[in-house]
Amino acid sequence: MPGREENLLLSDLDSGGVLVLTMNRPEAYNALSVDLIHALTGAVRAAMENRDVRVIVLRGAGRGFSAGHDLAEVLSFESDDEHRALLESCAAMMQLLDSCPKPVIAAIHGSAFAAGCQLVATVDLAFAEETARFSTPGVNIGLFCSTPMVALSRAVSSKRSLRMLLTGAPISAAEAAAIGLINEAVPSERLDETVMSVAREIASKSSYVVQLGKAAFKAQKGMELADAYSYCNEVVVENLKARDASEGISAFLEKRDPEWSDS
Repeated sequence: MPGREENLLLSDLDSGGVLVLTMNRPEAYNALSVDLIHALTGAVRAAMENRDVRVIVLRGAGRGFSAGHDLAEVLSFESDDEHRALLESCAAMMQLLDSCPKPVIAAIHGSAFAAGCQLVATVDLAFAEETARFSTPGVNIGLFCSTPMVALSRAVSSKRSLRMLLTGAPISAAEAAAIGLINEAVPSERLDETVMSVAREIASKSSYVVQLGKAAFKAQKGMELADAYSYCNEVVVENLKARDASEGISAFLEKRDPEWSDS
């Protein structure tokens, strides 16, 4: 097992409640080592418990977002159990990001390959430089991107995801936006501005309402249409009990800015 690295993940929380997590393995293109996966998992769990955190932004240091799993580390493992532990910890991290009650936004520059592309497909919103590239290239090295496929196939259509998976060919940020893998491709000099503007806009809302809404969105997607409406009707009934619902409606009618209590 490789030795534990220091400062794998940089963390910065601004006064508006936007937490920026920067994967900090630039020499390895922010490859998802066991230690980095554990660092990300711990940081997201801590953010979920921190009332000051309203939105999480995920980015990479150095030349790009993330190259995926650390292949040198993968080859260093000598047993199925080690491989299984790596994959299970990564899957758990991806599921934690998906279920995190606070919105998670990715800012992508350079490349997001394999499990790095999986991260992009997993988070709630994603914005990329126009020059960024995305791929699931495992087929090119004899190791099919089976686990990235889980997130990718849920983010974009079957034919789009299968083309990426079967060819391993990279797609541009413009194509990633067109197929719904990311929200928008922007000029490099505007990436941070765009991401932080969206993050701060979300952070300015009632965190109670944002978290309730994100959870409801995730829950209703897998339901039949009638069940989804029935479920969401109950979500609205519950939402109407919140102080922020009364405050928000009153502020709208009185033509003033709401003062959120996050409850």
